[in-house]
Amino acid sequence: MIPYTDRLAGLLGRRKTPPYLTENLSEDLIVLDRLVKIYDTGTIKVLGLKKISLTIRRGEFVAIMGKSGSGKSTLMNILGCLDQPTLGHYYLDGVDTASLSPDELSEIRNHKIGFVFQSFNLISRTSALKNVELPMTYARKSKRERRERAMELLKRVGLEARADHMPNELSGGQRQRVAIARALANDPPLILADEPTGNLDTAASEEIMELFSRLHQDGATVVVVTHEENIAAFTERIIRFQDGEVVSDRKNRPALPESRRGKEEISC
Repeated sequence: MIPYTDRLAGLLGRRKTPPYLTENLSEDLIVLDRLVKIYDTGTIKVLGLKKISLTIRRGEFVAIMGKSGSGKSTLMNILGCLDQPTLGHYYLDGVDTASLSPDELSEIRNHKIGFVFQSFNLISRTSALKNVELPMTYARKSKRERRERAMELLKRVGLEARADHMPNELSGGQRQRVAIARALANDPPLILADEPTGNLDTAASEEIMELFSRLHQDGATVVVVTHEENIAAFTERIIRFQDGEVVSDRKNRPALPESRRGKEEISC
């Protein structure tokens, strides 16, 4: 018998959700199995990742650290389905991404992954509200649904009063908050942040990491690529890369934001 939800989707003229977009297939959100990445420059072959095997469970808050050339950015591109491994497997929410077509990977990026970049990547001549709406436009959500969700997310990051402002009318920290709201637009199970505080001052950096901490406490899986120890200190697990290999993987007791340290000391 055809499930009721699939029959309803057919009656409404919509396709049913394909298997690779189904969520909560596995408690292990990310599984890397002997992952290898080789770059062929034409004259030499460079080994970017060397048989990486690791698991990130749903709801974890993880920092990936390493110097330039360590392999952390290569890994981030693979986790974000922007690149594929040469050998090995990357399972995202139980789905082997190596089996997916370019169009299917594009859908995965839109529905299952929220990206936050160092340079914000906002559309310059578009309001904060419209920037947040963009992923929902690609997901074919209605205009009313997009607007309501975008306003809800801007309120969540403390920028509802700035909804009509253009990016050049916002501070660096505010622009990154808009970028985080946009990353949450389609309620993805995974948030990937690539050096999210790289263009921010210390105070704004701490505000952004406190926001990621709150998202994690609300159940989001957050993976942050950074080379800054004070940023990694906010996370609950730190994975260090060197020369394309994992050299350490340890639990971490998250640092308290400056705004909470005084209160904690008084209560103690």
